[in-house]
Amino acid sequence: MSLNLTGQHSGFSETGLRRIRDVLARHVESGKIPGLVAMISRGGETHVEAVGTMRHDGGAPMRRDTIFRMASTSKPVTMAAAMILLDECRLRLDDLVEPWLPELADRRVLKRIDGPLDDTVPARRPIIVRDVLTSTFGLGMDMTSLGTPIMNAVFEQGLTPNLPEPMPEPDEWMRRLGTLPLMHQPGERWQYQISSDLLGVLVARVTGQPFETFLRERVFDPLGMKDTGFHVPADKIDRLPPLYTPDPQTGEFTVWDEAEGGRHSQPPAFQDGGGGLVSTVDDYHAYFRMLLNGGMHEGERILSRPAVELMTTNRLTPEQNAARTTMARDNVHVSFGQGQHGGWGMGMAVRTYRGDYAPIGQFGWDGGSGTSTYADPHNQLTGILLTQVGMSTPDSARVIHDFWTTLYQAIDD
Repeated sequence: MSLNLTGQHSGFSETGLRRIRDVLARHVESGKIPGLVAMISRGGETHVEAVGTMRHDGGAPMRRDTIFRMASTSKPVTMAAAMILLDECRLRLDDLVEPWLPELADRRVLKRIDGPLDDTVPARRPIIVRDVLTSTFGLGMDMTSLGTPIMNAVFEQGLTPNLPEPMPEPDEWMRRLGTLPLMHQPGERWQYQISSDLLGVLVARVTGQPFETFLRERVFDPLGMKDTGFHVPADKIDRLPPLYTPDPQTGEFTVWDEAEGGRHSQPPAFQDGGGGLVSTVDDYHAYFRMLLNGGMHEGERILSRPAVELMTTNRLTPEQNAARTTMARDNVHVSFGQGQHGGWGMGMAVRTYRGDYAPIGQFGWDGGSGTSTYADPHNQLTGILLTQVGMSTPDSARVIHDFWTTLYQAIDD
């Protein structure tokens, strides 16, 4: 464990910190997790753990600056771009999206979620910016509706990042999206993923810049997030481990994505705000500390305090939240993670009740590549755990659970 002690009183006990190290090491020693990097910080003190190796068969050790595929933990970070546009009044929450996203004008909505694609009614109202930012615009990845015509069409059109085929460039992606009916009326129901991808297209069209360029100028560079982006340059590719998706039956390691020549080795056609970022523990720490600081980073304002409050407090009605809870609960081995205890803000989960060790108000999200990133305003702490084992088996989910339990048991003040 590398310790970076910058203050005498961190509010973590030595015994508790030892337990974090021991529990994480136990997961690596089990052979199920090749390696991981974890960071916890509270007040002025940061603790980093780098355990295990970059590959399941050995190789270079994990390091503090190892670069990971952030998967869905991209969502809380890419949302900052939209909040900047709200702060500058270049977007308004209740503006129609049509001027920027004409492909989404005049929507039709399925009469029933499992019905044929042509059995529709007109949308009751147009899609607005708020619908996109709160993941309620009417289309999403609904794991409780797999096998329905609409979910099959989403996959067939290549509208999701988790397929072997990469997503097409943004205008073509929008064209395909525009051929589909909505699953639900705009603003009615929370749905996962597609709105986060749509966000990047919206930001790019409003700013006239590629999504990544705007993020870099306004978020990454000011925060010193030098290793964050939508691909890994050649001179850093040795810091990216392979991504494994173990066989659900045998647990055998299968490489889903290699570093060299893999899907992050060159700039993608589609800069995927829902799951496309690569990053490090230090870069993510800078971002989540900025949110805890109400939008400030080292004296520079990145986001307004109200923008941060809007992102990190629940935006869903009780009815919308019930549907979100059902989706989480029915996806058994990733359910009841940190983000399943309550609501959703903008780009991230927000805890609204106490279901385990963490208090109400904790915010952040997890990624299917075995990543977890949250901040907790009550305790003024951040926690980041990065692995390279996808959620095809419960193993990385279990490490994540144990990381958060041991982080909270280590609090001592």
